[in-house]
Formats: sequence, structure tokens, C-alpha cells
Amino acid sequence: MLTGDQTYIKKINRSVILGKIIENGMISRADLSKITGLNKATISVQVSDLLNEELIIETQQEHKNLGRRPIMLSINHQAGFALGIDLDKNTITFRLTDLRGYPVTVDVIELQSSNYQEILALLVKHIKDYQTKCSYTRYGLVEAVIGIHGIVNTNEMIYFVPQHKWQNKNLKDDIKKEIEIDLYVENNANLCSYAEQVYKHQQSKNLLCVSISSGIGLGILANGEFLKGYNGYAGEIGHMIVVPDGIPCSCGNLGCWEQYASESSFFAQLSQKQTKQNINYRDIKKWVSELEPNTMNQLEQFIKYVSIGLNNIINLYNPEILVVNCELLQLYPDAIIEIKKHLTSTISHYQELLISELGNKACAMGACSLAIKNFLDITELSLTIDEFD
Repeated sequence: MLTGDQTYIKKINRSVILGKIIENGMISRADLSKITGLNKATISVQVSDLLNEELIIETQQEHKNLGRRPIMLSINHQAGFALGIDLDKNTITFRLTDLRGYPVTVDVIELQSSNYQEILALLVKHIKDYQTKCSYTRYGLVEAVIGIHGIVNTNEMIYFVPQHKWQNKNLKDDIKKEIEIDLYVENNANLCSYAEQVYKHQQSKNLLCVSISSGIGLGILANGEFLKGYNGYAGEIGHMIVVPDGIPCSCGNLGCWEQYASESSFFAQLSQKQTKQNINYRDIKKWVSELEPNTMNQLEQFIKYVSIGLNNIINLYNPEILVVNCELLQLYPDAIIEIKKHLTSTISHYQELLISELGNKACAMGACSLAIKNFLDITELSLTIDEFD
């Protein structure tokens, strides 16, 4: 029993030390001891192990003071690479990062169909290519994480993807039949919330991220962990009914939130008003700058319905941080001000409400972050990059 306890404690200490090295970028053994509260002997043993495993490296920091230059520890960012995959309606985005979360390559593949076997073959081919590219490093491609715009259960099985009409697909096992790789499948909204926490709100343990695109999903981080529900289906907030007996939804209900507040519903309604097909974000940006009446009226309605849903979420969860990830709202400078004007209830409480800066990169960024966390086996991950490519 004693040996088991010692092994467990050593594992916890390793996780804490490695997490702090990543968080600080560069740190000395002495400062590591101060920050973690661990004694110097424990730090020394753990650092020795991590150096032998080539997970960290030593460098001497330049300084102008007399005396010995301190030896600094940092993550060996090229020891391996993480792959984040955003499997969306019309595209697959592959994002490869080093172990600091810095992007190495980002590739976007256009989908020609929703056929499961064709998309499976695409995924297998590109993952193999990335494995080959990373094979020169100590750990190679450490893990791939796939973000699914649909319902994923606690066993990583895909229950339903409405955009592709997939049901009960075991994508993870199907890929692993072709490739030997550590692989994880997760709901895209959860990955977006994780990206927000890791890159932008590291001190927040209770964060919600509402992802608004073709549909609407909710990623919930409670006490630093994903809140997934009994089967893993929590967060399907787009199917919350906001208009009784309203517009029919593909889920079988009437008046679901995403029929009024998703980007796809916005584009469909604006296309009718403008009598123009294939409206894109560039069109919206131009019309907003010109204060074009149809666009501004449609945005007003859109924000009204977005606010109704957010009000319900706030009352349900009392969030510390509530992030809205919506490319459309990024184009409207006063979006957050207009949303807050609708949140007038005296019983609705939240600490901070904001529009995401990560945008459509969030899912793949969260996927890479989760791959890094899983590989390093650490409880908390904090990453920073100078700018989001």
C-alpha cells in the first residue's frame, strides 16, 4: 500500500511540476520549488526524470548581474506534436502544433460529400501523412483529437451528426483499424470551451462557451472538468425551445433555439430579404459598415434571439465566464453591448460575458490542447501564443 501511495504522489508531483514549467515558459529549479511548495530534493528528482525523457530542456538565462547564470527549464516543444481536427459540415481543418500549442501547420480540406466512408478515408490518409512528417522526433505525433459537430457519448461513439446525417458511428475504432495512434473523439463545443480556458481564461474553473455556427452547442467546464451529463449528451442547447409551436427542427421539435439564433438561420433569412443566394461573411461585413437596412434589421432579430438563449443559460448555470463563439457577431462591433441590453433580469448573474477572439480556430485549438494534456498526463494546462494565426 505504501508503494502505491508513493507512486501516486510522485505522479501528482510530476503533473504539477510539468504544468508549471509549461505555464511559465522558462523557470529555474529554485522558483519551481517556491511556486509548487515542493522541496528541492523532490524537484531535483522529477526534473532529472523529465530531462532523461527529453520532455524538458535546460538553458542558461542571460543576465547582467555578477555570479553564476541561472539554469532555466522549459518544455522541449519539439519532442512531439499534437494534431487537432475540426470535422465540420463543408470542411475538415487539420491543425498541427508543438508541445507549447504553437501552430506548425494548418490545412483545410474541402468536403465533396457527407459519405462516411469517403470522409473516413480522408482522415486516415491525412493522419498518416502527419505521422510521417513528425516521425523524426522523439515521440512523433503524440495524439490526434477530432472535434465532431454533433452528439458524442461518453465512450467517444458518435450518436448523431445532423449536418452529415450520421448515426451510431464508431469513428475512433474505424480509424484505429487503419492506423496505430492515440486518438480521442470529442464534441466540438467542449473543445471550444477548453481552448478558451487554456489560452484565454486560465484562472477560470467554471467557463461556458456557446458555439454558434450552422447549429448551436454549449461547452461546459465545471471545476475545470467537462460537464457531459449521464450519457455524454449534455450541452445540446441549440434544441432548447424558445418559441412554442415555432419553426420545425430536424430534431423533431418545434421552435428550437438554433432555428432562430444559428448563423445558418440568419443567412437563410437574410438571403430571402436580399434576394441573393450564397451570402458570405464579406457581404455581411460590407453591409454592416454601410448600415444596410435589411442586414441591420436581421442582426437586431438575431441578437434578440441569441440573448433569449443566453438569458436561459445564465439562469441555469450562473457562469463565471460566458464566451460566445460566433463569427457573425465578430463582424458587428456593438454586438456585446446590444446583447447585454437584452439581459435585464434582476436574477441573472454572471461574472463576464464576451465574444470569443478565437473564432473558427477554437475547435482545432482545443483539440490540440487536449492532445497535449493527455500526452503529458497533467491536470492543468496553460498555453499562450503571441497572436492567433
